[in-house]
Amino acid sequence: MDRLKARLKLSDGHIFEGYSFGYAAPADGELVFSTAMVGYPESLTDPSYSGQILCVSYPLVGNYGVPAEETDENGISRNFESERIWARGLVISDYSESYSHFDAVKSLDTWLKEQHIPGIYGIDTRALTKTLREKGSMPGIIEPHGSSRDFPVPDPNAENQVALVSCTQTIRYGNGDKTVVLVDCGVKHNILRCFVERGISLIRVPWDYDFNTLEYDGLFISNGPGNPELCETTVRNLRKAMEKDKPIFGICMGNQLLARAAGADTFKLKYGHRSHNQPVRMAGSDKCFITSQNHGFAVDGSTLGPGWEPWFVNMNDGTNEGIRHKSRPFRSVQFHPEASSGPTDTRFLFDEFISLL
Repeated sequence: MDRLKARLKLSDGHIFEGYSFGYAAPADGELVFSTAMVGYPESLTDPSYSGQILCVSYPLVGNYGVPAEETDENGISRNFESERIWARGLVISDYSESYSHFDAVKSLDTWLKEQHIPGIYGIDTRALTKTLREKGSMPGIIEPHGSSRDFPVPDPNAENQVALVSCTQTIRYGNGDKTVVLVDCGVKHNILRCFVERGISLIRVPWDYDFNTLEYDGLFISNGPGNPELCETTVRNLRKAMEKDKPIFGICMGNQLLARAAGADTFKLKYGHRSHNQPVRMAGSDKCFITSQNHGFAVDGSTLGPGWEPWFVNMNDGTNEGIRHKSRPFRSVQFHPEASSGPTDTRFLFDEFISLL
């Protein structure tokens, strides 16, 4: 592979020198880091990374290639979390030009080129991660040699990222006895898999769809990118749904939107939670779980209204990791029980939700 020089520029003035791979064009976005050791095909196609440049802190990336873009009988991706890459760029330390895996059909470099996603390698990702931890996530620019882009750049958190990644029409999956309406705020495909394999008839609707016009046994609010304050249409629809007693379950962005519907506030984390090893504790117990997470905003647990209580708490920084109503079947978590990729300690939460239908 030809070594074209490139630079990573941070809005605070830091510049990291490296080499371009993937699509040789400039890119800008909110620069965030993930400490996950594996799962770059899943992470890059996770809609929750929309608007962001992803720095993977694990040093070796690309060594197991990229699997085929296949779908199952329900039209759900077998190997990815959506139909395309959503991250605006990729920053890594050491790119492995040679890959080896029985599922691999192409290299990471080839895939990024096909999807028009710039990457940069040869970066000291440990130093970059320390900078982002100390100063917080910030705007960044990938700039291959011969191109130019300067600050300021648009803030992706000022744009409704959920509206960009959500489906635009109703999609149905499965043919079970129980029906769940899934509000697509940027849903990961493994969430779809988790419901369909449990025999659920799933109706996937756009983020701003008035799902209260539908008949269903349960309501699910998906993960998604960006600022939950920009999804007031979903919040209003949720408030109407909460007038009934039908079960509601949310994941990630779903936790934030359910909390806002319940009257709580959300806020931006300094650098977010993006990893496969976030420890959470079930409130009021000694039960702890290792979870996969990807979010930059969180619920202010102190603002939960009467009738609500924290369900899970992050053991690293004490932030909210889930809420539940004390008497009604409404609950949500900030982490990813479906965890593709990542630990599956909390996948039982899907079974608990379905048992309420």
